[in-house]
Amino acid sequence: MHCKTTILTIMLAFCFTFFGLSQSLAMGHGKDVEKKPAIVLAGFGTTYPSALVAITNIQKEVQKAFPDSVVKLAFTSNIIRGIWHQRQVDKDYLRKNPSVPAEILYVKGPLATIAELQDQGCKTIIVQPTHIYSGEEYADLSSCIEGLNTIKTIKAKYMPFKKLVISRPLLGQYGVVHDYHKDMESAARAMADDVALADKNNATLVYMGHGNEYFSTGIYIEFQQVMRKMYPKTPIFIGTVEGFPALDDVVEGLVHAKTKKIVLKPFMIVAGDHANNDMAGSEKDSWKNVIKARGIEVVPVTKGIGEKKSVAEIYVNHIRDCAHDNDIQL
Repeated sequence: MHCKTTILTIMLAFCFTFFGLSQSLAMGHGKDVEKKPAIVLAGFGTTYPSALVAITNIQKEVQKAFPDSVVKLAFTSNIIRGIWHQRQVDKDYLRKNPSVPAEILYVKGPLATIAELQDQGCKTIIVQPTHIYSGEEYADLSSCIEGLNTIKTIKAKYMPFKKLVISRPLLGQYGVVHDYHKDMESAARAMADDVALADKNNATLVYMGHGNEYFSTGIYIEFQQVMRKMYPKTPIFIGTVEGFPALDDVVEGLVHAKTKKIVLKPFMIVAGDHANNDMAGSEKDSWKNVIKARGIEVVPVTKGIGEKKSVAEIYVNHIRDCAHDNDIQL
């Protein structure tokens, strides 16, 4: 009797174990467990710890708006990622900069970030560029997304992505779906505190944008006109590090307007190398010193526009639009 009871117990245990294993296999391999859509915030990046606040501010606002989604950062610059990776093992640097987030120290590029999310079961991903406009960096990022979307598997269920889409940059994108003029107006409204600062100083507001050598930078001139129309009482000039209008064009305009004083700010997401050196640096050819040499008082402010809650909210709205356009539930 004792023997029969023991055998029956073993058989029942085996049956329950087999049933449980079968259920586990069915859930883990037979059908993917669908996760909430993920969001990748992709930007050039920065090596300046003080400038990280702009990036993490946008991430926090996006995460607050979409609490059920994983929100990851990605840096497009190979050089900047390499510098952060070197700092991972620099004990002296880590000791002096304890507030640097681990996600920055181990930051990946957009392709690796997307691949990691997909490997974790996220098959619906929205990539939100933190670029100012659809220039060279945006074009390259879009190309990467397009390339990944060309992957076709024999069986549809093995496709790496359900939906992988890219949103539009701060100043919008040319096309008929979303009027970029409205995006520029939203961005201009987000700069209200900068205009107020210039007015408080009885000064002209001058922005230094990045620009690029391969795409038209006319969007900066167009945005300058939007700003001037929105804030007609405040003189406003926008120039670029690369492209038109250049520093010389800005200086010419300031001299022509008989400007006495300016507030100088970066029209960039982060106040990194360009803001601290090209714009407000001590070198003779910095924007600050070139303009001062023309007898104009300069008040430099090294804060990236990504530090503004109003700018982060624009990216949140762009993500929301992108989700709606692609029938994605966030």
